[in-house]
Amino acid sequence: MSEVKYLATRAGYGQGLLDAGAAHEDLVVLEGDLGNATGTAAFGKAYPERYIEAGIAEQNEVGMAAGLAAAGWKPFMTSFAIFTAGRACEIVRNAVGFNHLNVKLVGSHCGITPAKDGGTHMCIEDIAWMKAIPEMVVVNPCDYNQTRLMVEKLYEYDGFAYMRTSREPVRVITSMEDDIEIGKAQILREGKDLTIASTGIMTTFVMEVAEKLASEGIEATVLNYHTIKPLDTETLLKHVTETGNLLTVEEHNIYGGFGESCTSALFGKVSGIKYDYVAVEDRFGETGDRQSLYPEFGLDNETIYRKAKALVK
Repeated sequence: MSEVKYLATRAGYGQGLLDAGAAHEDLVVLEGDLGNATGTAAFGKAYPERYIEAGIAEQNEVGMAAGLAAAGWKPFMTSFAIFTAGRACEIVRNAVGFNHLNVKLVGSHCGITPAKDGGTHMCIEDIAWMKAIPEMVVVNPCDYNQTRLMVEKLYEYDGFAYMRTSREPVRVITSMEDDIEIGKAQILREGKDLTIASTGIMTTFVMEVAEKLASEGIEATVLNYHTIKPLDTETLLKHVTETGNLLTVEEHNIYGGFGESCTSALFGKVSGIKYDYVAVEDRFGETGDRQSLYPEFGLDNETIYRKAKALVK
């Protein structure tokens, strides 16, 4: 039996930068004074000439990344999600997006995982902000391995994109041998009774719930949406049609999030399905720890299990 590992996706991002940085001399990293927290510090030590410390000035940091991209570099701009997607949103739109520049934006500490930093640092709006920008690709890998692989995939993608990473260690459920593709959902389990579509670290919890359901004779299909935009509607439609139900799971506000993308994609294409969601119920974060806040916000395994069972009934 293989060892169960728990690692943070931000650590996967840091290792992914080291992997890609060794292979590509035109990759540069910009950081907003949070390198030890976001995972970029190791890249800075290995490649100091390609590591730019922008300080606590995220709007300037995005502008610098845009200039580097215009000069032919491949920049990865990093800060906490609330600053990358929030504070710098207008600069992302006008400097990067409007000019179609090849900049990769990374928002660490997304969702409610920066628990002890309080509600001001909990970004539950970034998917909505970023997916609303025309042509923006939005990715949200589920674990350490997938985040590490996604760095290379983003480097290879010619265009601008936003990636979420998380503070908390979660169970590693994927392999470095997985053949992931931007814009294509990953099928982690197949079952006839229920379809669960999940994104980000919540997928690791969904897999635990799916195992529990299987022990009770309920077989769930688990679709891991590491890419939220563009959304793989074809895979979603196929499995929802087969099971007749859908549970979406995300660590984001229900408004503007992954669940809305799924229901919008299915609208007019399928009827008579049962639907429910696990997401933040339109409220701000609060100070605490992960063990207390996940149940408080309805993002815990028990909530996923209860809603999944209700759909099957």
